[in-house]
Amino acid sequence: RVLFRSLRPVRMSKLPSGVYIYDMGQNMVGWVRLTAKGPAGTRVTLRHAEVLAKDGSLSMENLRSAKCTDTYILKGKGTEVYEPRFTYHGFRFVELAGYPGEPTLSTIEGCVVHSDAERVGGFACSNEIINRVYSNVVWGIRGNLRSIPTDCPQRDERQGWLGDIPNEAKHESFEFNVANFYAKWLQDIEEAQDAQGCVPDVAPPYWVIYSGNVTWPSAYIIIPEWFHEQYADLRPLAAHYPSMCRWIEYMSGFLKDDLIARDQYGDWCVPPESPELIHSKDPARRTDPMLLATAYFYHDLCLMAKFAMWLDKPDDAKRFNELAGRLKTAFNRKFYNEETGRYSNGTQTSSVLPLAFGLVPEGQRRRVFQNLVENIVVKCKDHLATGLIGGQWLMRVLSDNGRPDIAYRLAAQTSYPSWGYMAEHGATTIWERLNSMTKEDGFGGNNHMNSFNHYAFGSVTNWLMQRSLGIARDEQEPGFRHFILRPEADPTGKLTFAHGYYDSMYGCIESGWETAADGSHTYRFTVPANTSATCYLPVRRLKSVKVNG
Repeated sequence: RVLFRSLRPVRMSKLPSGVYIYDMGQNMVGWVRLTAKGPAGTRVTLRHAEVLAKDGSLSMENLRSAKCTDTYILKGKGTEVYEPRFTYHGFRFVELAGYPGEPTLSTIEGCVVHSDAERVGGFACSNEIINRVYSNVVWGIRGNLRSIPTDCPQRDERQGWLGDIPNEAKHESFEFNVANFYAKWLQDIEEAQDAQGCVPDVAPPYWVIYSGNVTWPSAYIIIPEWFHEQYADLRPLAAHYPSMCRWIEYMSGFLKDDLIARDQYGDWCVPPESPELIHSKDPARRTDPMLLATAYFYHDLCLMAKFAMWLDKPDDAKRFNELAGRLKTAFNRKFYNEETGRYSNGTQTSSVLPLAFGLVPEGQRRRVFQNLVENIVVKCKDHLATGLIGGQWLMRVLSDNGRPDIAYRLAAQTSYPSWGYMAEHGATTIWERLNSMTKEDGFGGNNHMNSFNHYAFGSVTNWLMQRSLGIARDEQEPGFRHFILRPEADPTGKLTFAHGYYDSMYGCIESGWETAADGSHTYRFTVPANTSATCYLPVRRLKSVKVNG
């Protein structure tokens, strides 16, 4: 672990009960350093919470059984400084009780602590809401790098849920050097695999949940792909390939008519029809679990075929491809309506996954994508309607199919449900649910199922780096020795500039764009020494491009 930085409180207040409440100004993960001077035996207590109740006291309900309490007993020998060493908390607010005398803003200091992963990326643009969302995601990633990628840092959970992370981890690699971190977690997953080949939903399996699920354990298959593309390192894949094959074989036993219904959690935390609900009760908002499981298992099989070719195992590749082909046929027979061009009940996620995974029949992509566009633009009025499963792929699908304008509108949206809605309601990290808090009613739904630092919904920042800035991997030459620059300036005109960087193994890659009042665009790139890049610009005629003036 490493001390990232320390934070000073931005304000302090005293409650009628005599306790003091500190606001750190940022939902953070770590602990508090206390400075005190008083008689021996004086008991000073620090309690931590992410949010306040309406009376200004700490709101502890969402922490469940976690006490989030540190107690220090003074020695009585001059000025004493205390900070805990064997715990950590997720918090923005601190309650100080039992302090001898009158504390000040200097009495406590927040210590931000996380696994020792070096920061390697950054992004900024002309839209302050998007900048705040980006910052919130980065703070969430930092706080949940705890030797495993935890789902949350504050309540009595802090588990390595596999479903929160598969595609989101791609973005983490653009913000922090997580090569050692994820190599280690892949080992945790393999060690958690049981004798039958089942991979649990949580690894390490402190919570023993072997549900035979497809979507959550698919992280074990998805992570090695981007890991190799990001770091040009096949060693984790080669080491875990036999274990991954055992999981594929185990899950194949659940296939019936080339479909699989093993999905335990659905499209988790789909924005409900009412901000007061935890989970939607509207069937029209919920995606069929069999669609989710079959789509993900098809994607897993395609990845396994790719891995087999990387590892020179052509017979395995043929076997995986043949089974994937059968699933694709059965999937479309079961879920695709050729008359409407729609999958299942038409949720955003039911369109996103077939488009993202290449399941759509030849010649039908445009119809399926148009249904997705209509759902977002017309039905949902430029708002999200995906949970953490569909949300991990949504923005990429929009850009890949020629509608970055919709992606930019979603990124800048501030009404419920949206990323900007969280930022507008004071969030400094990403919430577990897009309705975790409402301006009118306080906490949305039951605060017992509420985390204010739960970055599974942070997929928008993956799109900002790889689509807005256009810094992308080249699968044929992994590790960024050669890479792609394909920036997407905002066609809506709401953003006038964006710029950022990724510090790759070969040096710092920079990308940025700016839109002038006349509608022309200026792009600026830095390509490190001893690397090369292929740059794609959105122009119709080569003569319209000027290089260095």
